Amino acid sequence: MSNQLFDRYFASAAMSAVFSDSGRVQGMLDFEAALARAEARVGLIPQAALAPIEAACRAEHYEFAELAEAIALAGNSAIPLVKALGRQIAAADPEAERYVHLGATSQDAMDTGLVLQLRQACALLDADLAQLAEALAVQAERHVDSVLPGRTWLQHATPVTLGMKLASVLGAVTRHRQRLAELKPRLLVLQFGGAAGTLAALGEQGWAVSEALAEELALALPDQPWHTQRDRLVEFAALLALIAGSLGKLGRDLSLLMQTELAEVFEPAAAGKGGSSTMPHKRNPVGAAVLIAAATRAPGLVATLFAAMPQEHERSLGLWHAEWQTLPELCSLVSGALQQALLAVPGLQVDGARMRSNLDMTRGLLLAEAVSIALAQRIGRDTAHHLIEQCCRQAIAERRHLREVLGEHAEVCAQLSAAELDRLLDPAHYLGQAQRWVTRALAEHRALNS
Repeated sequence: MSNQLFDRYFASAAMSAVFSDSGRVQGMLDFEAALARAEARVGLIPQAALAPIEAACRAEHYEFAELAEAIALAGNSAIPLVKALGRQIAAADPEAERYVHLGATSQDAMDTGLVLQLRQACALLDADLAQLAEALAVQAERHVDSVLPGRTWLQHATPVTLGMKLASVLGAVTRHRQRLAELKPRLLVLQFGGAAGTLAALGEQGWAVSEALAEELALALPDQPWHTQRDRLVEFAALLALIAGSLGKLGRDLSLLMQTELAEVFEPAAAGKGGSSTMPHKRNPVGAAVLIAAATRAPGLVATLFAAMPQEHERSLGLWHAEWQTLPELCSLVSGALQQALLAVPGLQVDGARMRSNLDMTRGLLLAEAVSIALAQRIGRDTAHHLIEQCCRQAIAERRHLREVLGEHAEVCAQLSAAELDRLLDPAHYLGQAQRWVTRALAEHRALNS
């Protein structure tokens, strides 16, 4: 449902247009116009009927408020729209009105209209995901050596790089782009079955009309009508939730990195962005909030669509109805999250000095593993682990740097030289395969674009 106060925050303008009242009505009218063309192609209706039907298949000819009132009584949007379409056609050519919606059922118009909307939605998602992937690739490459504390259970772990963190998001976005490409052939298909899925009203010409209609709409022709087999839509919804979840992960990490206590990475600043109604100093992660909100709402919406899958016989009562607002809302949510990610990622503001300061916050403790592993090669794992654990406790108790404590420990110094200790306690020398992960994510991204 459109909400002017929040639409710009939680949805993109382009996606809102796709799923507006006008977009929904035009999708059904495009089906009706294409059906007339298909039936004329196979000789089922006269060519003379086409022009009046096509001329009436424009959403601007219809009053949405009147349609809304009629939908409340009719039980779906196609019934009153087809009646209104018939009146429009009859006003220009009473003969042509006889041929509108011939052999189709309401769900054919609604579902195929929805698929036409989803084709537009997929194009928007594909473009935004590609743009976000490129922005992530640029930032991952830029920050391939930007070291900051890794964090597990919200505590300092071992060092990582910002490039590695962003490359992990890039990897997820690349996989989502692949998934979208893979499912589009299953999603973008015609729904055309008539009253109960048999196309009996069209007799022997039912199949020929189906083929012509699919060609007219540039949709694939499925093996059977899918009035109550909703796996195509639910698969797409599940992908939307996956995208929302990955963007939510990005938003969660970014919001945590923006915390006052960390202050390592920030959304780009802009006039009026992220302020407080009472605290002038505030810089709130308003973009990250959208990413997290979308990831929070998406699972419930997908659950509704999963719950609506066991539909009765050849047309469902209530379960089909539960889809009508749910899937558009999911598309809008993800589009809004993508827009916020596209605002945030290219302009990330990174405080390298603060990263270094935070690495030093625990006075060398986040590199205790590096020392323990090096020592284990000489005195055994358990002994080394126990020894370094004691040194860590001493450093914490005495509020001293771990390097200082280790340098005073005879058993440690007997095994590791001062130069070795200095190297082991340098975060830049304990990054493992972090650079490789960035390189691989970049290569996969570029391969997809080639």
